[in-house]
Amino acid sequence: MLELFAHIRGKPIRSFKSNANEAFTRLSVISVLNDITFDDFEKNFKPAIDGQTTCTILAQHDSIYVAGRYNKYSRTLSQTPWIIDGVRKSDTSVEELIALPINKLVTSKCHVFLSSGREDVDVRTLGLGRPFVVEFRQPSRILYDPEEFLAIQRKINMLTKDIRVRDLQQVTKEQSNQIKEGEEEKTKCYEALCYTDTQIDQTELDQILASVPNPLVIEQKTPVRVLHRRTLMTRQRSISDLVATVIDPYHFRLRLTTQAGAYVKEFVHGDFARTKPNLTMILDRFVDILELDVLAVNIDFPPMLDNQNDEKDSLCDINEK
Repeated sequence: MLELFAHIRGKPIRSFKSNANEAFTRLSVISVLNDITFDDFEKNFKPAIDGQTTCTILAQHDSIYVAGRYNKYSRTLSQTPWIIDGVRKSDTSVEELIALPINKLVTSKCHVFLSSGREDVDVRTLGLGRPFVVEFRQPSRILYDPEEFLAIQRKINMLTKDIRVRDLQQVTKEQSNQIKEGEEEKTKCYEALCYTDTQIDQTELDQILASVPNPLVIEQKTPVRVLHRRTLMTRQRSISDLVATVIDPYHFRLRLTTQAGAYVKEFVHGDFARTKPNLTMILDRFVDILELDVLAVNIDFPPMLDNQNDEKDSLCDINEK
């Protein structure tokens, strides 16, 4: 303390030692504290340290969310990596075809892919596509120009003919939650190529379907084909707007709208009567499904972008694929 007084007052320390009682008055201490600099205070008044603590501080970016819609034109492409007992069953997936090119821009540590439902490997998704969101965790940065995602979208669409992406954009975490909101209320439109073992003509088909309630409420037990990964339970779902067009006496195309979560394949063939009523019961003959396409996923997400004109498919393009 004497050294500090001597330094502030510009006097030798011995002059303070000779009259220490007079030096340390209330007014003199206040005066010194008013004049002291931070460096002098830090030098002369070291805090007592009882122990030592070591801390590690990690700084990282928040996740970013990239949304869009995808079409799937392949009947051999899974939505997510298809791995059974550690063995990969396909070279790639919808998720990888979309997320990996985006990750070259955002360079994140990992990603999580979410979509509004999922189609089977052998099912196409047409129309405006299926909404999806990819969460990229710990990206290199969090703000991007919309043109950067448009460039990535074009790159994805050039690299493969199995899928096509539209409306690719950055969204907030709150916006991304829309993809799971109203999960039970949203509807989907399908077209199925069906086979029957008994001849049927357009008139008979129209008459039978005209007698079906609209909507038709069905009870579906968990399908046999997914019992290994889904809980066994009975779900009530609605089917509406059944329209069929005969191709030949044994084949017809069926269009229908379903509540989200309905299993269309099982509605057609019945799944050993685990789905009731089913199309086999309604037509009173064996019916099976040969091909299935998703025509629409009716959810208002993500926002449609105005720069998609050069990314649109014509109906002819879709049919050719």
